[in-house]
Amino acid sequence: MLIEKLLLHVLIILAPVLIQTSLLENHRLGKSPVFIGVLHGIAAFMCLIFAYESFGLYWDFRYIPLVLSMLYGGRKAGVIVFLFILAARIIHGGDAIVFGFISAFLAGILPFLISNRFWTFPPRKRVTFAVLLGFWPALVMLGILLSFAFISGVPVSGNREMGIYVLIFGGIQVLGVGLAAQLSEWMIEKKVMREEIMKSEKLNTLGELAASIAHEVRNPLTVVKGFLQLMKKQVKGDHEEYLKIVLSELGRAEDIINDYLNFAKPELEKVEKINVKEVLSDVTVLLNAYALKEGVYLEADLREDGYLLSDRNKLKQAFVNIIKNAIEATPPQGSVTIHLEVTHTQVIITVTDTGKGMTKEQIARIGTLFFTTKDQGTGLGTSVSMRIIAAMGGLVHYSSIVNKGTVATISLPLNQEKLAKFDAKPANTYVNNQNA
Repeated sequence: MLIEKLLLHVLIILAPVLIQTSLLENHRLGKSPVFIGVLHGIAAFMCLIFAYESFGLYWDFRYIPLVLSMLYGGRKAGVIVFLFILAARIIHGGDAIVFGFISAFLAGILPFLISNRFWTFPPRKRVTFAVLLGFWPALVMLGILLSFAFISGVPVSGNREMGIYVLIFGGIQVLGVGLAAQLSEWMIEKKVMREEIMKSEKLNTLGELAASIAHEVRNPLTVVKGFLQLMKKQVKGDHEEYLKIVLSELGRAEDIINDYLNFAKPELEKVEKINVKEVLSDVTVLLNAYALKEGVYLEADLREDGYLLSDRNKLKQAFVNIIKNAIEATPPQGSVTIHLEVTHTQVIITVTDTGKGMTKEQIARIGTLFFTTKDQGTGLGTSVSMRIIAAMGGLVHYSSIVNKGTVATISLPLNQEKLAKFDAKPANTYVNNQNA
């Protein structure tokens, strides 16, 4: 009978997860902490209503929704579930109501304190973290059980039936937390993948449009520039200065057109073995004068060598754009720090600034055409950089706190097999293929 009740509780616990994730796709309610709290609160209430009573205690999984809501909905959602549990316990009544209040407080305090760290872990570790945290309410219930048994005079030592109940309860509780957490992670992953696909399709469409326009505009610009250069030889005085300005602006227009073409199709033209440390050192030297001019301290922590097969010039362009943006976002007397870390599977570059930071809405729009937080600019530099890194199989991730600063994390994959094959080739060879 206990097993049947607890399995019913597992189904009750999974119900709000399914409802939340189904609404997460097309409705804002799926992200609302209040809505998440109410959903899991109802689940906790139902678990207590359908509890199994034995040894003067209620055996139920009311605390699993409390843990899940704290982790996936935040503290506000967890507090709402906690209030639901207290209300349900008052309605249920019984002699052990004080023990119920104590266990609710103890079961909720640990998830409440460490819920903010939950999202710093990758998905797999989040599931493991949730399962481990699921042990905590079980331990609390066990402690309350022993305390109640001691006070009420119920013999615990040698009570085989109670021992079996405890083992069954703990095992199914951990199983329930694991299933719910894994289901939540699957749904989140599905949502992220769908958003990435939509974003990729949108960028490809914009890229094709940008390329077609850029090609059409570049041809007449080239003709105009050629004739102006011929005229420059024959013009003297003030008109010569005017022609210099016109040619300078035409050059800037060509740079913008090239950015559009790079955004449309960021091909890696010359793939070679490069040391990321050397590329970053070159970029740091290149931008150091610009940082000093802006009153910003540029620091580079480049201790490790990280070798990749990539296009040196394209990678340098991406680094310059991202680091230059960090410098421009930082006020005078601020700092920009570049850190290089090499693991077994990837090279990780972090660019940290002490600038004005960005809101979540602004971070979500990074990489889209024509979006920029600067007073002047097209947003093309960041878009092109992210496309170049993506063409290399890498990823650019931004995290930011308003008025504190921004961290740009660039992750580039290492492929030891490809590096070994490349080293085996004759010297001075390169591959004109981004998939090589």
